[in-house]
Amino acid sequence: MYSIERIKEIRTTNNLKQEDMAKILNISRSTYSMWESNNDIFPIKRLITFCDYFNVSLDYICNLTDKKQYKNSKKGIDTILSGQRLKELRKSNNLTQVNLAQDLNIAPTIIVEYEHGKYIVSIHVLYALCKKYNISADYLLGKTNNPKILK
Repeated sequence: MYSIERIKEIRTTNNLKQEDMAKILNISRSTYSMWESNNDIFPIKRLITFCDYFNVSLDYICNLTDKKQYKNSKKGIDTILSGQRLKELRKSNNLTQVNLAQDLNIAPTIIVEYEHGKYIVSIHVLYALCKKYNISADYLLGKTNNPKILK
């Protein structure tokens, strides 16, 4: 799903301790430690904050590419654009919301909420989408316009 090794490597290369990362992410050190030791899941919002802070692509953090960053990458997440891109992906693969939900093993109402920009796509769903459809997580979240398809 995401690479703890890459997260640790980025943190240590920048001479930061877990305590420093906790301050950057506005969480407790113990919470960060749980994420980095893979005892808990790194929430997508915090993962995006991490990527934005270090100017690194989510695709890189998720082992979807070895490219660390994209030109003209935007900070944060645009949930409306992300929803539009998810809908675009679904339609380009001739899938209904129900079909896509079944493929991802989630409720169809979640797809509806994602497509309407009500919620940020969870890291599990995002990763599954990227792997199954060979699409960039950064693109789906509206952080970049290129690349759309991963190589």
